[in-house]
Parts: sequence; structure tokens; C-alpha cells
Amino acid sequence: QVQLVESGGGLVQVGGSLRLSCAVSGGTFSNYVMGWFRQTPGKERAFVSSISWTGGSILYLDSVKGRFTISRDNAKNTVYLRMNSLKPEDTAVYYCAAHVGDNYPFTSGYDYWGQGTQVTVSS
Repeated sequence: QVQLVESGGGLVQVGGSLRLSCAVSGGTFSNYVMGWFRQTPGKERAFVSSISWTGGSILYLDSVKGRFTISRDNAKNTVYLRMNSLKPEDTAVYYCAAHVGDNYPFTSGYDYWGQGTQVTVSS
């Protein structure tokens, strides 16, 4: 059974930084495309960033380009999302997810999901 556990969320002021981590167990991490998504109350879960199993293909939501950096460590079965210059509109529950296949900027098609970690950016 594949399990994903996010950590690193919290409360930060505008302009601050956080690094989210997502540890994967129970599967072959190096086979997975890994994605980060976020959701706010009353809205659908939205794509933020994703990275292919080699790390050679990386995608970002336009509004986070230049501020967020996704990376992965296949030896540690962990994917990261470094978030800099945070804005109030980045406030959301952040989820990581995994699937086997192509890297694409959509929510659908991901097979495994974590429980989410709250990120709150105060102004």
C-alpha cells in the first residue's frame, strides 16, 4: 500500500518561505511522477507543480513560477516544494500525489494522495 505523508506546513508572514516535504512509502518512488496541489475552502483542488521520475521534466502553475521550486530525492523517497516570497493567495491546504506515467499539469490521473498540510500566509 502506497502512503504519502506531507510535512512542513505552517503559518508564515507575507514574503516568507516554507519547505514542504512529502515522504512516500510502500511503492517504488523512483517510478512515480510526483505532484503538488493545493485547495482552499469551496474551491477545487488545483495543480501547483510536478516533477517526472528522473527530475528532467518539471512543471509549474504560472502564478508560482520563479517563487516555488520542486525537487525530489529518490534515495530518500521524498519530494519537496520550496516556497519563497509567499503571498496571502498561496494560503491553502497543500497535497502531494503520485502516479506512474507522463508528467502533466492536471489533477486527474494521480493514483495516490497524501492527507495534506496547511499553509497560511498572513499579511
